[in-house]
This record gives sequence, C-alpha cells and structure tokens, in this order.
Amino acid sequence: MDNFTCSLALSSAIVALVYVTSKFLTWIWIRPKKLEIFLRQQGFHGNSYKLFHGDSADIKGATREAMSKPINFSNDIFPRASPVYHKAVQKYGEKCFVWFGPRPAVVISDPELFREIMSKNYVFQKPHSLPVKRLIARGLVSLEADKWSKHRKLINPAFHVDKLKHLVPSFYLSCGEMLSKWDEIMGNEGCGEVDVWPHLHTMTSDVISRTAFGSSYEEGRKISHLQSEQAMCSVGADRSVNIPGYRFLPTKVNMKVKQNRKEIESLVLGIINKRMKATESGEDHHDLLGLLLQSNSKEMKQGNEFGMSINEVIEECKIFYFAGHETTATLLVWTMILLSNHDDWQGRARDEVLQAFGRGKPDYKQLNNLKIVTMILHEVLRLYPPAAMLSRCIQKEITVGEKVRLPAGVELMFPVIMLHQDPRIWGDDAKEFKPERFGDGVSKAGAREEQAAYFPFGWGPRICIGQNFAMLEAKMAIAMILQRYSFRLSPSYSHAPRVVITLQPEHGARLILTKLER
Repeated sequence: MDNFTCSLALSSAIVALVYVTSKFLTWIWIRPKKLEIFLRQQGFHGNSYKLFHGDSADIKGATREAMSKPINFSNDIFPRASPVYHKAVQKYGEKCFVWFGPRPAVVISDPELFREIMSKNYVFQKPHSLPVKRLIARGLVSLEADKWSKHRKLINPAFHVDKLKHLVPSFYLSCGEMLSKWDEIMGNEGCGEVDVWPHLHTMTSDVISRTAFGSSYEEGRKISHLQSEQAMCSVGADRSVNIPGYRFLPTKVNMKVKQNRKEIESLVLGIINKRMKATESGEDHHDLLGLLLQSNSKEMKQGNEFGMSINEVIEECKIFYFAGHETTATLLVWTMILLSNHDDWQGRARDEVLQAFGRGKPDYKQLNNLKIVTMILHEVLRLYPPAAMLSRCIQKEITVGEKVRLPAGVELMFPVIMLHQDPRIWGDDAKEFKPERFGDGVSKAGAREEQAAYFPFGWGPRICIGQNFAMLEAKMAIAMILQRYSFRLSPSYSHAPRVVITLQPEHGARLILTKLER
C-alpha cells in the first residue's frame, strides 16, 4: 500500500471518527441542553440535565420508595402509581419536565391541551417504544399515519356494536366457569377468602380466547401467560436509559423476550392457519379473528393496498390478547375492590341486576340498560384508569393552545389519574368514589362541564377500538357476580396500585365472598 493510499485511508478514518463523535455528542449533550433551554424559556421547570443518565437516579429512587409498601385505603393513588410524575409536579408545579436519559418528557395536565393534541393524531404521534416493548406487539396501538388508518379500517368491523351482541354468550360462559370455581372454593360453608385478581385475569383471558379465536381457554392460556411475561419485562425497560444497540446484547431479559415472542407468534400462526383452512372448506366464523380475516380478504380481492400481510395479522392477534383481557381484568378487579368498600353501591347495583333479570341469564339489551352498574364502572375508570399514563411525541416545533410552544424531540406525558382527580374539574370530592357523577352521562359528569376530563380509553381518532367490548364484558361479569355473591375487603387486603402496562393491584385483591341464597 503506497503512502497516498495510507493517507487517504487515515483521512477517511479520521473523518468517520469526527462524524460519529459529533453525532454522539449531539445526542448525549448538545441537543438535550438546547431542549432544556427552550423548555425553560417556555416556562417549564425541571432538574438540570445530567450527562447521559438524566433523571434515572431520581426515577429509580422514587419508584423504589413508592413500591416499598402498600398505602392506606384511599383513591389518592397518583403518588404510588406514577411516583416520578407526582414528585416532579410537587417540586416544580404542573408545567414541568422529566429526563429519561437525554430525552425530556413534558407533563401536560390541561384537559383542553390533551384534547387538542389527541385529536391531531397525524401531527402528534406515539413515541417510538423501546425495542423490548415492541416485541410485545406491534399492531394497531403502535402504528401511525396511513398504516394506522389502514389497520383501523380493517379491524373496525369486528368491533361494531351489531357484532358485539353475538359475543355475549361467550362472556356468559367464561364468567360462569369462574363463578363455578368460586363455588368450589366456598364449599359447603358458602363463605371464604379469595384473591379474585388471578381469577378475573384468567376469566378475561378466556373471553379473548373464545371471542377472538373461538378456542377454549386451554388453547389460549399459553399465549396469555407469555404476553404477561412480556409486560413484566417491559416495566424495567421503561425505567432505564435506552442505549442504542442494547437490545442485541444477550442479556437474560433480552433473550427471554425474544424467546417468548417466537413462541407467541408460533402459537398465533397455528391458530390462524387452522382458521384459514376451515374457512376455505366452507366454515363460517363470527369471532374477532374470523371477522378480521373476512375484512382483510375482501380488501385483497378488490386489489386494494389496504390488505394486511400474515405477519401483520399475527401482530393484531397479539394485541387482541394483551389489550383485550388486561384492560377488562383491571376494570373488574378495581370495581370489586371499590364495591367491597361501599356496601351501599354494591347493594344498589345488585338490586338493579336482580330487578332486570333476576337469577337468569343476562342478555345484550338488558346489560345495556343497567344504569347504576354503568355509573359505577365509569366512576371506577375515572379513579383507576387502566392506562395511567398516555404519551405522544413531537416531530417538529409546534404551538398548542393559545401560546404554548414545544420543540421537536420532546415527549408529551398525560397523567390520566391526575386529570381524572383534579378538584378544579371534578370538585372538592374528586378523589371520592361517587358514581352519581355519571347519573346524567359522561358529558355532564364533571363539576365544570366545559372542562370535562374523562379519558379512560384515550381521546380523538385513536380512542380505544375495544372500549365497547370491554364495557359490555365488564357489565356481564359484574352482573353475574352480584347475582351470586356479596363481597367485602379481607383484613389481609393490601392496597397497592402499580403500573405494569395497566394499573394493577400489586398484592392481588383478597376479598371475603359470601354466597347468596338462591
């Protein structure tokens, strides 16, 4: 190699090194400091940026402290469920930000700004989730722009109100199996202590197996278990700095997540293949998978670009499994916990159920006419929303509201619990369980109707597609439980709400169940 070639190679190496160093310094220091200056000029406050780590030490400390012990029974759960944002708001006020490594997250607690941002889904998109979280599922909830619109169009028919009424028998069957297990636990005594959380979790997973895939819980149990493991793996990732390339390292968590993903996809693909063969042989299925495949096939036959690949169908099925049962399970467990602490509302709900259909099988129309049960479910969703925090990101500098300017590169965090329990909107009793707020419907629930802040299923075009499914299933389950049991908190119950993707009771839900005379 001559001197010229050596010099050229050395110069190229130096240029490449300078470029990489420049990009690294911009990512790790220059850009975060520019964002910090911009945010402070807009009146936002937070800790000064710390090289690479940001607020990671404070985040870990706040989380460790909050999770160290249960709390007294109270609906003031924001400090424990979202300790990082609670401490930031306490220290710096509502216009604050938190550092996740070199990335600042701005807290948005104004419901009007929330509605504006959520309504512009093409402008304010979901943040790119961490690689570990993307392995849970990459379906509708993680897609953006035209890709999201395509999938939403294909999936919508499966969640149409007219289709949901056909799922009521599956709700009834799954809930009936759970109650039969409780009967066995009660035995001849007719009374006993049960941790209802795992039973509700199993029941809602069973519902998804039947309504989404037409299979029994036994066939879907493995998928449900693996998806729950994936969720637990993602919790630690949420609280750590996202190091580029870290997902490729053979760590215990990374290997577990990848192994689970392969197994889940293999199981789901098996179900899909069996269904497609059955459809080809003339069988007609009205479950969610069948409706999705029908919708997709129709688009493909018309030559449209909206058809989904088999891998995309798999991802949507994974979302069915995770979101479909986690959301309803958490709604049901907090409903039972709160009704255990409010005998008056439990009695009123039971009276309504028995008056509507006695000890018989509830039907679709009767379930939708349960006003008191519906009020209770909405109040539970207000106090204990399944998604305690929603987020969006900004691709370019933009002004929201009348004068709030936000720079590209920041993440927007919406503390749903904080919005749902804001006394300025809901009144001085905002943290109290008062279902009568929803006596005249959701739109008139707040103390100040013009600033209603009720977002348990999100808002705008991306509002949860399965909200009607979840509410109908919850009504069926609560109605059937009230028909057969009264329940109260066990002395061993520990009140410890925590976020594992959804808002869950960390130590379960130990209740005293008493079988009612038939």
